[in-house]
Amino acid sequence: MAQPMTSLTDTTAALSPPHPLRELWDDFSNNKGAVAGLVIVVLVLLMAAFAPLIAPYAPNETDASVFLTPPAWTANGSSAHILGTDAIGRDILSRLIHGARLSLAIGLAVVALSVVIGTVLGLTAGYFRGIFEIAVMRLMDIILTLPSLLLAIVIVAILGPGLMNAMLAVAVVVLPHYVRITRAAVISEMARDYVTAARMNGAGHLRLMFNEVLPNCTAPLIVQASLGISAAILDAAALGFLGLGAQPPSPEWGTMLADAREFVLRAWWVVTFPGLAILITVLAFNLLGDGLRDAFDPKLKR
Repeated sequence: MAQPMTSLTDTTAALSPPHPLRELWDDFSNNKGAVAGLVIVVLVLLMAAFAPLIAPYAPNETDASVFLTPPAWTANGSSAHILGTDAIGRDILSRLIHGARLSLAIGLAVVALSVVIGTVLGLTAGYFRGIFEIAVMRLMDIILTLPSLLLAIVIVAILGPGLMNAMLAVAVVVLPHYVRITRAAVISEMARDYVTAARMNGAGHLRLMFNEVLPNCTAPLIVQASLGISAAILDAAALGFLGLGAQPPSPEWGTMLADAREFVLRAWWVVTFPGLAILITVLAFNLLGDGLRDAFDPKLKR
């Protein structure tokens, strides 16, 4: 008697649907590029979190005896400075590690601000429609018609150079994407039967918006947020390179590139390594976003 019951239990377990998170991970892990991007993102996050423990030197510590020392594996290199030093003797590896904190903080803060404001504007525009929707969407269209970097430069020029103003400028630039995505998702969800049923049961506007509709609009927002972090890091680095973002001696990657401009021809390492840090981090977040998009969208599942 025990054997049939065991067989029935095994059959039931085999036929039961997988856990949603398990299914999401299975779909995500099929994309090898996305897994590689996730690994790199985790490594950069760990590097930023433990920067004081990992970095061999303080980011702004100078040494007059090692100006423009090349990387350790080249001629005249020093094992004390694996990636070399800059024009005033600061260790490039240490500045890159500490710079990961600034770049990730910029990306996360910009995306968090844009997601919150964009979700509220898109949710209210898609729910109430009418004149409010027209006003919000036309404003977003105006922002989208302007070149993003040029608009960010104008905003920083008005507010003044600095890290906080650069973050605010980048947040304004990427805001329309979240507004448009949220509005489109809300309009689609408002036509579903569960919204009609909740309204017939006496649900108010706030309950319909935040308890019923918004949770079903999170998937495209998560994907856009993962892609938006890379865009925010890139725009912030561009502003730093132009002298409008983080100010020296901050070890922000764009600012490091700006400080190294005059040494490009005779000290290639002071430009190459900050540029590679930006390239690898942005590419990793883009690969991660592509994998999340494939995992969340049933039409793109392989």
